Amino acid sequence: MQLNNWKWYLYTKDDIDQFEIEHQQNKSSRDWLNDNIQNKSNILEIEKNEQDQDVIKGSLVYEQQFNDQHDQKIFHFYLSQDQLITVNLDFSIFTHSSEELMEKHIRHAKTAVDGFLLIIRELLREYLCRIDEFEGELRELIWDIHEKNNTNILERIYKRRHELLVWNNLLIPIKELVMAIDEVYFDELESNKLFTRTQKRLKRTLYLINEYEAELDSIINLEEVVSSHRGNEIMKTLTVMTAIFTPIMAWGALWGMNFKFMPELEWKYGYLMSIIIIIVSMIAIYMYLKMKGWMGDLLKSKKKGTFFK
Repeated sequence: MQLNNWKWYLYTKDDIDQFEIEHQQNKSSRDWLNDNIQNKSNILEIEKNEQDQDVIKGSLVYEQQFNDQHDQKIFHFYLSQDQLITVNLDFSIFTHSSEELMEKHIRHAKTAVDGFLLIIRELLREYLCRIDEFEGELRELIWDIHEKNNTNILERIYKRRHELLVWNNLLIPIKELVMAIDEVYFDELESNKLFTRTQKRLKRTLYLINEYEAELDSIINLEEVVSSHRGNEIMKTLTVMTAIFTPIMAWGALWGMNFKFMPELEWKYGYLMSIIIIIVSMIAIYMYLKMKGWMGDLLKSKKKGTFFK
């Protein structure tokens, strides 16, 4: 469509024949499409076209499901001073924006670069809205760790961490793309408010991701400390229990022997004495461990909603 002094072409994979007809004279754009139409990863290139214009072209993964590597959406773009070509850009993913309003704003953009910046800015807006939802889940996770720390919580922590990695994977190519636009059209964008706002929105999105990464790293560190402490407590408990019950095993092994001459077997009160000896030995070991401070707070009950007490 003709927009001011530039053109915007929107295609799907089913419109390739139409593309070939409309761009017969533009070898640069035809080569770009042939090279990228089957591509499924991020690509960014800067080159000169036949009119000696700087061109930014490539592919951008702009939608990625967290639980399936292959469930993603990618669109291909070709940007020059007088035209913008997008292939497979699905406006239905912009759930927080009106498709009609978006197209209206793009139609009224002054240049092809501004039109492309509007697409990027709306994409970042969509990301920010979804990141707000992520923030709510993270807040809930933070308090669940305090109230009911278990393996399920650990699974949720690393699931959120993986989601942040996916967000980073989506945002890094966009950051590179904005930097490429700045590199090619620096003179034109020096006082361009739309470009400045897009940069600030990108910076805000990256800032949130970095902050949430720091929060999750702190949560993971806390979880590791708690798990390590609990592991140590378990090992200490097992060690103390083994030490306390050692007299039973030792005396039981002694009196369980089958030698012919064992005077204790003839004692009238041998059974009672054996029990007393075992109990006294156990109490003596317990008091020794307690006096040395090796018991710690193993016998104290844990309070609900605490990490260590």
